[in-house]
Amino acid sequence: MLYDLIIIGGGPAGVAAGIYAARKKIKSLLIAESFGGQSVIAAQINNFIGFKSISGLELKNVLEEHLRVYEDIEIKEGAKVEKIEAGKSNGNFSVILKSGEIFQTKTILLAAGSNPRRLQVPGEEKFEGKGVFYCSTCDAPFLKDKVAAVVGGGNSAFYAVFDLLPYASKIYVLSRGETLKADPIYIDKARSSGKVEIINFAEAKEILGDKFVSALRYEDKKSGEIKTLEVGGIFVEIGYQPNSNMIKGLADINQNGKIVVNCETQATSCKGIWAAGDISSVLYGQINIAIGDGIKAVLNIYDYLKNNK
Repeated sequence: MLYDLIIIGGGPAGVAAGIYAARKKIKSLLIAESFGGQSVIAAQINNFIGFKSISGLELKNVLEEHLRVYEDIEIKEGAKVEKIEAGKSNGNFSVILKSGEIFQTKTILLAAGSNPRRLQVPGEEKFEGKGVFYCSTCDAPFLKDKVAAVVGGGNSAFYAVFDLLPYASKIYVLSRGETLKADPIYIDKARSSGKVEIINFAEAKEILGDKFVSALRYEDKKSGEIKTLEVGGIFVEIGYQPNSNMIKGLADINQNGKIVVNCETQATSCKGIWAAGDISSVLYGQINIAIGDGIKAVLNIYDYLKNNK
């Protein structure tokens, strides 16, 4: 079977794209390992338009239920895309799953998102959403009047600091190196707040707690001493890894592993392939923006298909 469109990803961008593809009667297949994307791990989301507050799991259910209302789209859940190949003669694409299944399509929308890099230390997985966070925009309010730790030394770490400043009583910034990678203006602003303490040569080793996080254990790389900070929450800001390996060699990917797109259409450098959400070179990684970009991409795909019959 040849599809007009295959959407890869079940997060906000992919679901929004699927809804619009169904409404436009595009012969589509949505392939997703699971629904919800990164938002699933958020205990509460307070900036999703239309909801004063909604948990990541509730948002996942809202999005999935909306998509499944439409019969004009096929859904393959629990499947991982391994590779995408371009047809040499017909201009179509082969989407190859890890299971070995192959699907043919005229166009592709990549909305597979990205995954935050983990600390890979004991306690991290156990306390995800219970004091271990990866989105300060979403979860900073949970640290109201509490002590917070931000692990990382780049700009993203200080964005988290600024999100936390109105809420946390104190903020530790733990950086593995001797110097911070963040822009000096951000470092100066954080220090001038009176709430921020920067700890260099610090490598996270273990996250402690009962039902919620209560402490972070780290190694002082200069002395070798293991130290403990009593904290109510930890924000991991050591970067994200876009799930873009499947398209390497077909479309342009920037130095951060994100697929380069035309911001007007979400089209990639490969004719017939679009990208939306955190997998793309979008400036701001936000749920609301990902939804808009997914819709924008499908509207452009609809025009493309109409003009290339």
